[in-house]
Amino acid sequence: MENKNKLAFGKKNYTLMLIGIATLIVGFIIMTLDNEAHGFGFFGLTLGPIVVMTGFIIEFAAILAKSDKEK
Repeated sequence: MENKNKLAFGKKNYTLMLIGIATLIVGFIIMTLDNEAHGFGFFGLTLGPIVVMTGFIIEFAAILAKSDKEK
């Protein structure tokens, strides 16, 4: 039997990947909102990097999550 679905991941994986990409974009936007010189304020040094790291963790989890098609 040939598997007709040629995608590498399932729907759950791709949904998590899109959420992770959106989180990364929001984190980088937060870092640009800092009013301090060269981004040395709270947004540029604390909040933005935490949000970006969360986005990378979501991406990592999306890759490692069991896909729906492996059932």
